[in-house]
Amino acid sequence: MTQSINVLGLSAFYHDSAAALLVDGKIVAAAQEERFSRKKHDAAFPANAIAYCLEEAGLSLAEIDYITFYDKPLVKFERLLETYLAFAPKGFRSFVMAIPVWLKEKLFLKVTLKRELASLSGLEQTGLPPLLFHEHHGSHAASAFYASPFKTAAVLCLDGVGEWATSSVWLGDGSTLTPQWEIQFPHSLGLLYSAFTYYSGFKVNSGEYKLMGLAPYGEPRYVDLIKAHLMDIKPDGTFRLDMRYFNYATGLTMTNRRFDRLFGGPPRQPEAELTQREMDIAASIQAVTEDIVLKLAATIHRELEVDHLCLAGGVALNCVANGRLEREGPFEQIWIQPAAGDAGGALGAALATWHEYLDKPREANDRSDTMQGAYLGKSFSQDAIDDYLTGIEAPFHRYDDTTLMPEVAAALDCGAVVGWFNGRMEFGPRALGARSIIGDARSPTMQSVMNLKIKNRESFRPFAPAIKASAVSDWFNTDTTSPYMLKVATIREDRRLPMSDEDKGLFGIDQLNVARSQVPAITHVDYSARLQTVHEETNPRFHSLLSAFEAITGCPVLINTSFNVRGEPIVCSPEDAYRCFMRTEMDLLVLGNALLIKAEQPEWDDDESWKEEFQLD
Repeated sequence: MTQSINVLGLSAFYHDSAAALLVDGKIVAAAQEERFSRKKHDAAFPANAIAYCLEEAGLSLAEIDYITFYDKPLVKFERLLETYLAFAPKGFRSFVMAIPVWLKEKLFLKVTLKRELASLSGLEQTGLPPLLFHEHHGSHAASAFYASPFKTAAVLCLDGVGEWATSSVWLGDGSTLTPQWEIQFPHSLGLLYSAFTYYSGFKVNSGEYKLMGLAPYGEPRYVDLIKAHLMDIKPDGTFRLDMRYFNYATGLTMTNRRFDRLFGGPPRQPEAELTQREMDIAASIQAVTEDIVLKLAATIHRELEVDHLCLAGGVALNCVANGRLEREGPFEQIWIQPAAGDAGGALGAALATWHEYLDKPREANDRSDTMQGAYLGKSFSQDAIDDYLTGIEAPFHRYDDTTLMPEVAAALDCGAVVGWFNGRMEFGPRALGARSIIGDARSPTMQSVMNLKIKNRESFRPFAPAIKASAVSDWFNTDTTSPYMLKVATIREDRRLPMSDEDKGLFGIDQLNVARSQVPAITHVDYSARLQTVHEETNPRFHSLLSAFEAITGCPVLINTSFNVRGEPIVCSPEDAYRCFMRTEMDLLVLGNALLIKAEQPEWDDDESWKEEFQLD
């Protein structure tokens, strides 16, 4: 019997640390460190994520053949030094703050990684597997192409910055990825979007999706201003930023006073009231982003002459741009890596090692990806769940699926909010029916109830629909799948509700509470929704629940939002789920085949000091 080849990929020390494990090229496990440490966007060495991956495969670190890190710190340090030299003497304060961190931790990353791995495994450093380093955008590209269904595809990576690249284009063919061209720091679409995120009062690297959700409330009145002053966009989609308006290259903030003057005032303070200005700014930068993405896609299609496109990098999480790219772009099909950000770099690093360093062949059929629905995280047996609940004396009911699904569906029909904990945890930022909070999309009040009473977040934030894949074209203007909640589609016209003249005259946040369709809780103010198509082959239990709900209501759509409160990572364990259930106004909790009813639970002793653990963003 031939011994398997085991490859471990790692991302760490910047944001969203993660680990991913391949066994003979098959993705066996992948998870973010934050899910275990309970620190949102945890950047620490992913000791817990590594331990989980090894446990899932039944391996020790000594049985790993290769460990690959997702970027090259020495090249990144070169970029840091060259940037400070180029802008000197400006940025000296930032330089003084950054360099000690690099000299202590990041510059000698190989030493740090070996020390941490030895500590985790008990091995001597000389006994560790070979440690490799892959280029940052190369890791993104590998995570997108090698996991995709496509035999041949163009690959577009868009993020803040890796070593030097901020945008890169690749050609994937079989088991090879060939770089084509790139845009380099400081000219970055990701950092441009983050600059507007900062200016609008949201947290950089986590608040960008809030800006995207805010955009439909505004008018893109600043587009011409952005194009005239902040950037030069060429017809092919490439661009250059005017760095006189930005501070991120050498400073401690994203924008500066020149930027403030251009947009008529200082940045919004976090938690301050949102005004029409922020809504219009959000609409404007979103429109510019979509324009660039569409122009780049047209250029890539013309240059590479292929029919498929893969996307990765943080900008690939902009599902509105993705939806337009699918509807209006030149490619027959697009595929987006569900862990498109830095966490997915761990998977890309492992896949690149398998296909490029080890020169292993790749099988693709142009139909199915290899992500297994992104259900690559930790699971818990029903016995472990029951033992936990019994140990804390939490009353629960055990049902088989034939009884459980109709019970939960009936409760949802009556307006219940349900915590849904099922199978393996998702890899990536989206809850996809493994660690989800679900509700009735037909309810006109459910969006505000879930935002304010469950999620503790801003009222304007839209919720996503989970819909049976077979029914998607009956409700939305699309006939394509979106299993990873990374594309936006609009509600079909025959599912929309007529609006009064008074409602049509509303602007800004006043549009929030107008019911626009038969599923108002998931219909954004522009009739859009961030779709998740649910497939029986990848998540049969969630699909079964949607079928049970449809049997009662005639509607195959539920609200699906991540199982967490604001500032907290998505839950990982039954303990995390029960704690979140008791701290919020959820009505039911489903842990596998265990059903818990809030009214039956013992009084929850919580002084709310837990909120201090999380940085509310």
